[in-house]
Amino acid sequence: MEEIFSYLNTMLPSPYSDLAAVAAIFLVLLIVAFILSFLFEEKKPKEPAQPEPKAPLEEEPEAKAVPPPDLEVFKAPPHEVIREPEPVPAKRETPPAPEVKPAPLPGPEPLPVEPVREAKPAPAEPEPAPVPEAPAPEPEPEPVVEEVPETKEGLFARLRKGLSKTHTGFLGKLGEVISNREINDDLWDEFEETLIMADLGMGTTMKLREKVQEKLKKKSLADSGAITDALKEEILAILKGAEAKPLSISEKPFVIMIAGVNGVGKTTSIGKLASRLRKENREVMVAAGDTFRAAATEQLEVWSKRVGTDFIKGHSGADPSSVAFDAVKAASARGTDVLIIDTAGRLHTKGNLMDEIKKMKRVISREMESAPHETFLVLDATTGQNAVQQAKMFNDALGVTGIILTKLDGTAKGGVIIAIADELNIPVRFIGIGEALGDLREFNAEEFVEALFYEGGETVH
Repeated sequence: MEEIFSYLNTMLPSPYSDLAAVAAIFLVLLIVAFILSFLFEEKKPKEPAQPEPKAPLEEEPEAKAVPPPDLEVFKAPPHEVIREPEPVPAKRETPPAPEVKPAPLPGPEPLPVEPVREAKPAPAEPEPAPVPEAPAPEPEPEPVVEEVPETKEGLFARLRKGLSKTHTGFLGKLGEVISNREINDDLWDEFEETLIMADLGMGTTMKLREKVQEKLKKKSLADSGAITDALKEEILAILKGAEAKPLSISEKPFVIMIAGVNGVGKTTSIGKLASRLRKENREVMVAAGDTFRAAATEQLEVWSKRVGTDFIKGHSGADPSSVAFDAVKAASARGTDVLIIDTAGRLHTKGNLMDEIKKMKRVISREMESAPHETFLVLDATTGQNAVQQAKMFNDALGVTGIILTKLDGTAKGGVIIAIADELNIPVRFIGIGEALGDLREFNAEEFVEALFYEGGETVH
């Protein structure tokens, strides 16, 4: 420092040398202080690079969780606002207003114009009153099967058509067995097998074999082709014994009881039988004795309407015997010619169900001594030998007076009719060879055998 003062004293005049030295020293100190402060400030910014921003990130979700409930609260009022535009009826009032204004223009009398407004809407309302839905019953006449003459084929041709499957299954195979062969034991064994496969049954088959063999021996015939002719004669002899006499309606009402298991075609057969009787100008009544199946009653009612007969039914689950009792009384009171009573379809192997149908027959007999005048059993030809067992059981329970064999057109097992005629000695009243009303035919043995053995060149389609 002394050197500095001495330097300054030499440079500056003596009176001011001390002051100048002090000022110079002060200036140096300021510069040093400024440099130190500058260096100190540069070190500080390096220190704040600490992980402090993490704290604000944690605080942000707390702020976001608060607003959502507030937004849901604000959504409620807009629903209430939507209800306000619903009163649209104001639009209906606006259109009539402008229409009324031009009306009074042509005439100075505004008063009569006002009542005209009321008169116009009044007639508009009664116009829809006449409901045009009344023609709804039109679909009912559609099912009326007045198209019975739909096939112009002859009766025999229709019968051949109905028996075509039985003909093919029975005689077609038989022809293969006996064609151009010597008559020996092997041929007779195959002959038996063919008849059994056609559902003629073991007993009837053995009987036919014996009689055909005897006939060939008597005539000294060794030609296998003669077997078919001899078989045709024997089958005709059996079926002739099953022909029934025409119905003799001698009393009013003439009561016909219909029995059979479910699914054999009972309801359809009743409808077709009623149609036949109506064509004979008979007054017919149908009674729905199957009170356990609502569908059966409804189907029978439809058939009655189609055919044009009276119809009687009981409430669902009612005692079938009570329906039969009411039907007999109603038919007697109305002077009905024929009363057809349906029964509940039941298994022939169920004793309790068969007892119920026996009770039904007793109730009918109690109300009318000679009734039922006929008891028809409906059998399905497609069931084959099972139909024979059904006929035996129902005959034991009811004393069947006639058989209606249905669905011959849909099976190759039509030979069962031969077994029924041979084993049961029950007349075959009708056969079903199609779905049309006229396809329920009275059984004629000669026509049946001719159609079964027909070998003409024509093919019925």
